[in-house]
Amino acid sequence: MKDNFDACMTQVFLHEGGYADDPADPGGETNFGISKRSYPEENIKGMTRARAAQIYRRDFWDAVSGDSLPAGLDLLAFDPAVNSGVSRGAKWLQQALGVPDDGKIGPKTIAAARAAHPVAVIDRACDLRLAFLRTLKTWPRYGKGWTARVESIREVATAMAASKPAAPVTTPTTSPAAPGFIGIALAIAAAAAFFLTR
Repeated sequence: MKDNFDACMTQVFLHEGGYADDPADPGGETNFGISKRSYPEENIKGMTRARAAQIYRRDFWDAVSGDSLPAGLDLLAFDPAVNSGVSRGAKWLQQALGVPDDGKIGPKTIAAARAAHPVAVIDRACDLRLAFLRTLKTWPRYGKGWTARVESIREVATAMAASKPAAPVTTPTTSPAAPGFIGIALAIAAAAAFFLTR
């Protein structure tokens, strides 16, 4: 949801933390979750929260169509996109929705997300995410933290979905007919047919 980016960004920052240079982390030097391996031109140690948010919006939020997804489902796609890659974040949402999982969130995925029962989708996507993380060789080292992160996202996304329900899905007409025009036209046609058959 367009006005939900800041709230979703807050959740990502809670889990990504500040500066770290963990030899066991394949991303290498990292700050606010922005890694030197992925962004070699960035000053990682001097990274500001505002600069990190700009990168996250451009490369992750926009990549999962965060502005167009309902509240809760936007976080559901955004956080794993940051943690495990944009394609995986999109695919877990798509699999939970039961739409083709091509890793690209477009009109069909967005329409399905707006029509779905959000709590069920959130639970399915979080379960899929955890199942994947458990297969990683770094699970013994990071599994406890990853589990806490996914369960936190599950809880927060559910609360977001409850507080900001998705707008009803509407199908636009092919012409700018005034309200009631089609109904009136049908009634006239039906009346004409009645008199013609008398």
